[in-house]
Amino acid sequence: MPLWSARNAPEVRSDRLLLRLPQASDFAEWRDLRLRSRDHLEPFEPSWSDLDYTRPAFSRRLRRAVKQAREGTDYSFFVFARDGRKYRLAGGLTLSNVRFAVACHANLGYWTGAPFAGQGIMTEAVGLACGYAFDKLGLNRVHAAFLPHNAASRRVLEKNGFVEEGFAEHYLKINGRWEDHVLFGLTRARRDADAILALKDKPSFHL
Repeated sequence: MPLWSARNAPEVRSDRLLLRLPQASDFAEWRDLRLRSRDHLEPFEPSWSDLDYTRPAFSRRLRRAVKQAREGTDYSFFVFARDGRKYRLAGGLTLSNVRFAVACHANLGYWTGAPFAGQGIMTEAVGLACGYAFDKLGLNRVHAAFLPHNAASRRVLEKNGFVEEGFAEHYLKINGRWEDHVLFGLTRARRDADAILALKDKPSFHL
């Protein structure tokens, strides 16, 4: 029996991208991309050991991702980019610590494989994920944090309407050290206002 039926599994699509939960069949492609991107990702992530790249570790991640999505607390998407008729794994994106009731917010995190960096893939993926958070889950806010020197992450968030809201000292343990982070946020109201403004600014043509 599959861990999640195709009918119920969370999934987000655009013309170029597919965001879905990991599957057992993704292991080889995931491991290859993570190993090829190890030097690229190491300065921005918690420490990984060689055991983290094994099939048992991947299986544990998969089971946890499915369990959390079923419970509605976390959505750990793999990001696939269209390559002709196929999709290639390009990175990952997570909406975590999802809260409802009076909070209605989630934390956003993401990573891009080295071969796909600088192609606008994660900018588009973040936009899709925020649409899922606001329109599908009914959330009111999405939070994100990044290292002060991570200019690429700043651009990804700013292009999606996020604004700087603060600074957190020793916020996360990255690559074995507690690191400061810049805090960004996006509300549903700001997302909607930006969308309306973009439509107003779009040129119209009359015959």
